[in-house]
Amino acid sequence: MWKRIDHQLKIKAGDGPQASQFKELGPGREPAMPHPLSLSEFQTVPVFEDISQHVKEMGDQLVKKVNAIFQLDITKDGKTVHQWTIDLKNGCGDTYLGPARLPADTVFTIPEPVFMELILGKMNPQKAFLAGKFKVSGKVLLGQKLERVFKDWAKW
Repeated sequence: MWKRIDHQLKIKAGDGPQASQFKELGPGREPAMPHPLSLSEFQTVPVFEDISQHVKEMGDQLVKKVNAIFQLDITKDGKTVHQWTIDLKNGCGDTYLGPARLPADTVFTIPEPVFMELILGKMNPQKAFLAGKFKVSGKVLLGQKLERVFKDWAKW
């Protein structure tokens, strides 16, 4: 990648930057998200894909009931390894990999094993939150609506 280090105020026809007027920059920043092929190692991926199917089929009803956007930052060893968004506020609802495209109402930062225990019903979400097993920012009480969505998905 190149960046111009001097600026000419007036440019005439035939004038152009010389090679000495550029400096080489380092490689671009690595994206925060892992390459999609590495997602297969996470247990949460098939869960979110299944939830996505549920949202596609029940989206209209869920949008009416929930009216919120949730972003789930899944962590491993304290670092975010992937993000999922469950949009139950717009259109017919949507679930997708990546950060929320519109401002999220609630953001969960949660280790993958804790998420799996919550989604499988092995851990109480309120007790886990109070015990500091995961973090919530934004409208915390909307988490109860997401919990109901997960319970409906489990029955589906």
